[in-house]
Amino acid sequence: MTFATWITFFVAACIIAVSPGSGAVLSMSHGLSYGVRRASATIFGLQTGLLLVFFIAGAGVGSLLMASEVAFNIVKTVGALYLIYLGLSQWRAKVTIGAQQQAAVQVPTAKKRFLTGFLTNATNPKGIIFMVAVLPQFITHGSPLLPQLLILAVTMCCIDLVVMHSYAFLASSMQRFFRDAGAVKKQNRVFGGLLMAVGAALFFVKRGSAAA
Repeated sequence: MTFATWITFFVAACIIAVSPGSGAVLSMSHGLSYGVRRASATIFGLQTGLLLVFFIAGAGVGSLLMASEVAFNIVKTVGALYLIYLGLSQWRAKVTIGAQQQAAVQVPTAKKRFLTGFLTNATNPKGIIFMVAVLPQFITHGSPLLPQLLILAVTMCCIDLVVMHSYAFLASSMQRFFRDAGAVKKQNRVFGGLLMAVGAALFFVKRGSAAA
């Protein structure tokens, strides 16, 4: 892999990471609700799911999703239903008033936040199909595949870590505006609604458009 190929992938990965999606919505939601430090568990889960998607696509398994309507629809439906479930859970999340009359939300365990992030990316068929379409353009044929995949995977995850933490930080900086229960409830409904909307949109994704 040449430096020119890598820098081109770097730019493409930056654009992909910054583009709003379920990962960005989840990072902002957890950053606003729990703060950047606690949102880190969610974001590391997102990266683990991203790595899984990356190597599934790199191994060629993603080609099955592109070729098989049934396989693609199964993964799409699971991913869509999971995002809708996350959105509905956040929409209905209970808000309590603490002793200082400030709104408090129940913080899930780090393991649960990590798993939420992981499943959000791992069940996203658009991610797999997109990788299948993009990765071959940056692979040098005739050279060992694994080292190239590792370089590209590390590059993408490092970029996504920075971008998702930036989303979480920007959201957490607004925590002071969400001190009362009514404001937190509205926040939960906004982000819950966004997650449900992203999930619902997945139902309309087709194999051709997913790779676009």
